[in-house]
Amino acid sequence: MSDTEDTTPVEAHDILAAFSLLTRVPVPVDHERAGERAAEATWAYPLVGATLGFGVGIFGLLLGWIGAPAGIAAALMLAAFAFLTGAMHEDGLADCADGFGGAAEPGQRLELMKDSRIGAFGAIALVIVLIARWNGLEALQSGWLPFLLMAVAAASRVPMVLAMYLMDSARKTGLSASVGRPPAVSVTLALIIGLVACLAGAGLAGALIFFWALLGAVPVLLLARRLINGQTGDVLGASQQCAEVAALAAALAIFG
Repeated sequence: MSDTEDTTPVEAHDILAAFSLLTRVPVPVDHERAGERAAEATWAYPLVGATLGFGVGIFGLLLGWIGAPAGIAAALMLAAFAFLTGAMHEDGLADCADGFGGAAEPGQRLELMKDSRIGAFGAIALVIVLIARWNGLEALQSGWLPFLLMAVAAASRVPMVLAMYLMDSARKTGLSASVGRPPAVSVTLALIIGLVACLAGAGLAGALIFFWALLGAVPVLLLARRLINGQTGDVLGASQQCAEVAALAAALAIFG
């Protein structure tokens, strides 16, 4: 956590800690150490995204090689992303939409966001974003798919780190509050890794994918600041989903 006395800026174990937090991928993580360095380990979030994106991209290529229609392949890639992450970002998006749209006061909004049941606002937001992501994946079928998805998925996880650094936690408990505020060095590394992944996956055009991913998360973060006075784990998940849609749209505009 951010108030720990540990000042080591980077550890290899941080990568395992980030995978353990953001995915269902079984990794040999020391959970006590991961908890102690939860804030410091945020630098590895884009690495997690890059790995997931590249792996799902390879899966998409294999589906194309066996003759799966592009639309079916896109749907199965969405399912793969959801399975590997436990759909935690999608869940955050739905909870945010229900909280932001279904109550008038910050405390009431936070209570709605904790409710495990999905409401009309959450269902609508989830359907819209899933359709947008499906459309992007369906149209982005090419031999470069693993590299483009590596860029998109890495870039879309950088706004989460920035939000934790720039915004206060809206509640004292929960996933984001337990992680704490990342140190500046972790944020800087996350930015660098996200940008490098974009450049590696898409060449110089990757800088545009990176830019639009960051910009795509801004509306939900501004809404969170205004409506609940900070960020939560749900807000971070929603920011990732919006960033991914924007990054996919940028990739499609360039390479589609």
